[in-house]
Amino acid sequence: MMVNKTKIVELVNEQLDERMYLVDVQVSTTNVIKIFVDHYEGLTIDRCVEISRQVEHSLDRENEDFELQVSSPGLTEPFKVKEQYLKNTGRQVEVLTADGIKRTGLLKDVKPGHILLETSTREKVEGHKKKQLIVKEHQIDFGDIKSAKVVVSIK
Repeated sequence: MMVNKTKIVELVNEQLDERMYLVDVQVSTTNVIKIFVDHYEGLTIDRCVEISRQVEHSLDRENEDFELQVSSPGLTEPFKVKEQYLKNTGRQVEVLTADGIKRTGLLKDVKPGHILLETSTREKVEGHKKKQLIVKEHQIDFGDIKSAKVVVSIK
């Protein structure tokens, strides 16, 4: 018997406070349940354990055997929900648009239908010997974003 994904989503949502959000629920054909949740200030292991226990107690192992994993999404994983954009405002992100254009820049703002991405590039400008720093702001509609993720930089 297959685990019901909709039921899992409902069980997780009951556990979340106002600073937390559900990113994704995946249920494999072998009943491996992966729950990805996040928190605007970061997610603790204790919180993951609490959610895991609540979900596990609400499912019946007599009817269906399952494996349960609860974690925050990986840092290198593409964003799946709008809350991830909100959490990462002010950070460097890489956005790939539906038309294949990749832009890396500062996620300046998140609006209801789009994001504002600020890019900085050095370009040759007429009348200058050295390349000049050109800062541009791009408004990218959510519908035009194929993928977006945080740029991890090692300093």
